[in-house]
Amino acid sequence: MLSRCSVLFLVCFCSIFTNAYGQNRDKDEAGFAQYVSQLEQDAIAKGYDKGLLEKVMAQVTYRPSVVKSDKNQPEKKITLDSYLATRVPDWKVKQAVEYYNTHKALLDEIGNKYGVQPRFIVALWGNESNFGNLQGRFPVFSALASLAYEGRREALFKKQFFAALQIIQEGHIAVADLKGSWAGAMGQSQFMPTSFLHYAVDYDGDGKKDIWQTPADVFASIANFLASEGWDDQYTWGRQVKFVDGYDGEHQGLNKNQFVPLSVWQSRGVRKFDLSALPAADIKASLIMPDGINGRLYLVYNNFHTLMKWNRSSYFGISVSYLADRIKKGN
Repeated sequence: MLSRCSVLFLVCFCSIFTNAYGQNRDKDEAGFAQYVSQLEQDAIAKGYDKGLLEKVMAQVTYRPSVVKSDKNQPEKKITLDSYLATRVPDWKVKQAVEYYNTHKALLDEIGNKYGVQPRFIVALWGNESNFGNLQGRFPVFSALASLAYEGRREALFKKQFFAALQIIQEGHIAVADLKGSWAGAMGQSQFMPTSFLHYAVDYDGDGKKDIWQTPADVFASIANFLASEGWDDQYTWGRQVKFVDGYDGEHQGLNKNQFVPLSVWQSRGVRKFDLSALPAADIKASLIMPDGINGRLYLVYNNFHTLMKWNRSSYFGISVSYLADRIKKGN
């Protein structure tokens, strides 16, 4: 879940730059109003319903706190140990196991359909929105329009804005109810609007892909993303390892050239965490060292590469995997 900020109102001009339409604009509410007007014209040109646009644009307001959050991403370096302590505390593991057991029949059904182990569905659910309890309170259209207006990634957030319009136009949620993180991530799965259009599923067949309130749709949407991006439920995500014989991890990385069989890692000096031999299995793996050679060391399989398509942070991928392993253990 992305961090929240209180709404602040801009009281001075920010830097002036040239927008995509070739005109200068100040970062104030008057400039934003002009920008939104042009955004509406673009949407009309793309074929979006004018009546819908009137409802949406009437609720769009400038959110400088959103821009501030985007500019002030945390710079403090944390370790993987401290990250895991924050993201996967014992209380969250306990909740994850309880939710897993509560929804087991549904999770097993969806897991079998999509070929994704249910524990990974629950682990992603827990990491993204604390099992649906932290979905964000920012009006998505206002957040996306404000970020597009700011200009550094205008094309990206305009694309997300139009995708959000498509979600409303298809009737999945009402305009007033479309809220999310300051960056526009939505629902219990925290999908960006374009991800919603690609991966969201109406599993219960009610005509709406409801990732906000309907567990079946939430779980199926998460599973559909993983399955679509290459998940294989015949394998797990990876394992923590140690080095022997002076190996220093020189072959680390997630690029294809370093994705090699376990036998190769064995020959290089990589062992299980208990220093026993790696499995004699025909599996390829990559070596990652998120905190360097003195931190935790992992061999990760193809499923971990799939998690990197959800979120490119290796810390995030390990936290999801660690929670999934804790769910499997039951504590």
